[in-house]
Amino acid sequence: MKIKNVFFSKGFSAFYFDDQMAIKVGAQQDGFVYCGSPLTQGFSAIRQSGECISITLELEDGQLAYGDCAAVQYSGAAGRDPLFAASRFIPILEKELKPLIIGLDVGSFRDSTKWLDGFCNHPNLAHAAIHYGVSQALLDASAKASRTSMFETVCREWSLPLNSDPLALFGQSGDDRYAAVDKMILKGISALPHGLINNVPKKLGEEGGKLAEYVSWLSHRIRTLRADASYHPTLHIDVYGTIGLIFDNDPDRIADYLMLLEERADPFQLYIEGPADAGSKQGQIALLKLIRQALKSRGSSVKIVADEWCNTFTDVVEFADAECCDMVQIKTPDLGGLHNTIEAVLACKARGIEAYQGGTCNETDISARACLHAAIATRPERLLVKPGMGFDEGMTITANEMNRVRSCLASRIVREAA
Repeated sequence: MKIKNVFFSKGFSAFYFDDQMAIKVGAQQDGFVYCGSPLTQGFSAIRQSGECISITLELEDGQLAYGDCAAVQYSGAAGRDPLFAASRFIPILEKELKPLIIGLDVGSFRDSTKWLDGFCNHPNLAHAAIHYGVSQALLDASAKASRTSMFETVCREWSLPLNSDPLALFGQSGDDRYAAVDKMILKGISALPHGLINNVPKKLGEEGGKLAEYVSWLSHRIRTLRADASYHPTLHIDVYGTIGLIFDNDPDRIADYLMLLEERADPFQLYIEGPADAGSKQGQIALLKLIRQALKSRGSSVKIVADEWCNTFTDVVEFADAECCDMVQIKTPDLGGLHNTIEAVLACKARGIEAYQGGTCNETDISARACLHAAIATRPERLLVKPGMGFDEGMTITANEMNRVRSCLASRIVREAA
């Protein structure tokens, strides 16, 4: 089956682009926006509207396949690709990608992604958001060409078993980190709340006191609101390197503070994402390893999650091989083609490192569904509920798609067994 035509359109993503650097150093909020000038190249404001480019592939038989080019909320931070502006890239896609993609055979998703990988060093088509959206459309096209689901396409082409077990879902609260937790508890999410601790004065505290109080509240709130003791979620908090800021990236001081959080989290397992930011990939690997070793020497069970500076498939493998963390966030838009996410999850599992298939609030319903299909095939230990920061909307998209896939698969397994 070949691609007959391709169409590009500007769209909205489910959140916003934020200048992480400006926020971390204390940019003041005015309602929903931030005051002051941006610090990261490409930004016209500290917070600006999120956007995407929707790709529609028309196949020879008239079927349509979809993908959305989307980039992370904190574009341009920690080695990531710069801000993705639809108005800039649509003319480039029309002129340079469209002639190349028409006529492409989509019978095999893996084969078509090899063609896509050829643009990794292209001067105008190398942005990860482009590869991300095109790969989603190619996966959808391959599935439709074979009259099957995207999930089954991945399982078939990577020789993975069909598994209808549910995935552990992880909710993100955004700045509404109290009310969102209540929502997550009511809906029985497996891991919560993300927390968005991206600022020292207002969210972490100059000595870490505000986050410590929040973790105590989290533990108490879960025990108060849960229907019964069998609901025992994991606490997973992203701190964007701010703990390192207040402790001068000293691994021993960071470990001591994380043990305080561990006491506050009891009886729930605590994961801390991005405790410090060393400013480079190799520096980050070395610093996380020292923090992890310091925790182990203290008998701590706190788990470290790598995020910053771990942007590509190669990065994921390097972090996993270095054993500098307990879990790696596989930030799907940053890895570009969705096949890289598939390979990254499998690489983590092969190395005994927990895989967290993440992404960003700044995605779309199309990208979230495609990611779900990849995840239910590869079985990461944690899957981000996305898009958006409202939780309920992302839960509707991610969980409902998962349950649709599971019900169809379970029915098929029963029929084949009979």
